[in-house]
Amino acid sequence: MADGAKYSRALILGASVVSIAALATESGLAQTASPQAEHGSLERPKQAKRKPAKPLAAQQATPDVLNARAQAGSAAPVQTLDTITVAATKTRERAIDALAPVSSISLDQIQGLQPNRLSDVFYSVPGVSFQERGDDPATVINIRGLQDFGRVAVVVDGARQNYQRTGHNANGSFFLDPELIGGVDVVRGPTANIYGSGAIGGLVSFRTKDINDVLRPGERWGVDLSGSYGSNNNRGLGSVFGGVRATPDVDIFGGAVYRTQGNYKDGNGTEIGNTGNQVEAGLMKLTVRPALGHEVKFGAVFQDYQYDIGQFNRGPTTTQALIALNRGSSVYASDAKNYSGTVTWNYSLPSDNLFDWHMSVYGNRTDNDQTKTYHYGTTPSAYCNGGFGNNVSGCVGDKRGYVLNTYGVDANNTTRFNVGDWRNALTWGVDAFQDDVITTDSRGNSNITTPSGIRTVSGGFLQLKQNYSTWLEAVSAIRYDRYDLESGKTSTGGDRFSPKITLGVTPVPGFQPYVSYAEGYRAPSITETVISGAHATGGGPAFFVCPDGTAGLFCFLPNPNLRPEVGKNKEVGINLKYDNIFSANDSFRGKINLFRNDVGDYIDLVASAPVAVPPFGSFSQFYQYQNIANARIQGFEAETMYDAGDWFIGVAGHYIQGKNVATNIGLATITPRKVVTTGGVRLLDRTLILTAQWASYGPNNDVPAGYLPATGYELVNLYLTYNATRDIVLSASINNLLNQYYRPYAIPGSSTDGTTQNDVLWSSPGPGRVYKAGMKIHFGGA
Repeated sequence: MADGAKYSRALILGASVVSIAALATESGLAQTASPQAEHGSLERPKQAKRKPAKPLAAQQATPDVLNARAQAGSAAPVQTLDTITVAATKTRERAIDALAPVSSISLDQIQGLQPNRLSDVFYSVPGVSFQERGDDPATVINIRGLQDFGRVAVVVDGARQNYQRTGHNANGSFFLDPELIGGVDVVRGPTANIYGSGAIGGLVSFRTKDINDVLRPGERWGVDLSGSYGSNNNRGLGSVFGGVRATPDVDIFGGAVYRTQGNYKDGNGTEIGNTGNQVEAGLMKLTVRPALGHEVKFGAVFQDYQYDIGQFNRGPTTTQALIALNRGSSVYASDAKNYSGTVTWNYSLPSDNLFDWHMSVYGNRTDNDQTKTYHYGTTPSAYCNGGFGNNVSGCVGDKRGYVLNTYGVDANNTTRFNVGDWRNALTWGVDAFQDDVITTDSRGNSNITTPSGIRTVSGGFLQLKQNYSTWLEAVSAIRYDRYDLESGKTSTGGDRFSPKITLGVTPVPGFQPYVSYAEGYRAPSITETVISGAHATGGGPAFFVCPDGTAGLFCFLPNPNLRPEVGKNKEVGINLKYDNIFSANDSFRGKINLFRNDVGDYIDLVASAPVAVPPFGSFSQFYQYQNIANARIQGFEAETMYDAGDWFIGVAGHYIQGKNVATNIGLATITPRKVVTTGGVRLLDRTLILTAQWASYGPNNDVPAGYLPATGYELVNLYLTYNATRDIVLSASINNLLNQYYRPYAIPGSSTDGTTQNDVLWSSPGPGRVYKAGMKIHFGGA
């Protein structure tokens, strides 16, 4: 933990030096970069002879959505659905024009929300929910009821986030502080299958902050200093981001974040144990434009999360009834470090229709070191030499570690050409990544439940996007995926072709219905395939002898014949885009869609039939991940916003059903109803923005036996953003104004080893009312 703090502080110091150096350059550098030019039309002209080169910095585009500072006082605020994205097709288009359920979140929105956790950013995104523990700062994203083991592809600056640790709660998470984010794109469903294996639920693509998020047009250097404080409990944040255009063709950018909080109270006033944490993070980027149209970017992100995961007993545990009521779990002091490095090479020129090139190489490492500090039992254990603990979770003082190294490459190119009245964009791409899982546990069971191993996934795609006149668009694609998995004596693999076809028409301007069919492919994870051995007894008697000769409460069986999951998604949608409706410069944007995703060969942990174990009762001897009957998920989603300039109002949400087709039992991971209404006004020449948000969530009562359903709840949030001067922005918010108690997801009554899941139950409620206030100061010059 000391090393993690040392490394993080070193990077934070380095990033701070970059920012301070930027301040010092106002008089030290004489050469200024050319003002950045706005992108024009997204359609490229026909091939033309190149003109003499301008300074390369002039090729760079300004951010596609203005930030809050730039919007204040503007004549026509920019709609979020007008954000430029490449998430759906890897070609530039506005989210509102994409023939897919795409949502974008701008830096403007993120800063106005003052998020404490990453999930706070996604309030108004339909189809998206989260399964988080208050005592774990990692994020678990659920799209349309699908999560775990990479069913939702998560990328940060193009680097995949595949970290997974088996335990109580979700099987798949990642670490990312919201203060690092410059924007987010979300694609729901396997529509984004061009992003590689796994995205049967959808894609979430994060972009970290870059120099254009800080420097204004005409500035050569700039620094943003931000800080905030919140109640419930001592929520502190400080950050600095700064950059300098050292030459017209070289940009240097860096930033640092420090965040801390104490244990919060839920809406009932109960303090949730171990919900305090400390985060130190930093990033650095170097951008070089070596030739006309070319841009090479080197990026590094480091994060260090220090927290305690687990829950203390809440009372006596002397009887079975009191154990069920009061027993907590082991507690681990955790130091999770995330290192990410990326190198991207982009080439694009409006005059070059043959090449629109992107290539990214990345490495991502998550290293979670944990030390057991508390055991729920009160009787000394012979296994722990008179200390406290057992052979499941180890002994107090024992260390365990979970490491995932992911290395990957992604390259694609788009060629544009016309055939008669048809405008065509042909995109091809290849991608590959390798996960290397390393688990260490001196006396616990983690080596069994999160096995080490190596998985390699690769593939390629070909996509043709066609536009005819102004009223017809067609997108057709085919993707090939292959995976290879190695762990011990187990070796397995597989491959598949996955098609996609989308048709959209625009019979009248502003109204664009479309239909789509897309398939996605998820390769089995290392844990699902090779988990093997006896689950330790925790100090009690061994019930069964396993095939490998070990004995325990039950036996995990590997499944090298596990088949990949295949999602087959049918979608009908409408894009609505109208301007100058009731007054000059007002606008309406809306995306509405119906979908059905049939997931074949859905993978789940299956128990064998119980057998008698006198005198204890009947228990399952074997647990194995198997391909069970298909899962069917269907629903309705909508995202709308009307903006009149001086005021705005929008409604977004979803209604989703998800069932195991064979049993007709609902899926525990579904959030069935979410309706979010957002409205606000812009006052004082639009320098003051007041926003109110009401989010209504329905309970998930259709869950498998033994699950505690999620609660239905109403969250009301208030936000204020005031551009006091050109360089000072004040913000304030009240989250959970009604101080509601809520548990946003269903919880199993017990784990496979029979222990309670009270640690999940007690840590799942969200915080009660939170007051926050913050300030951002900008420095910059030419």
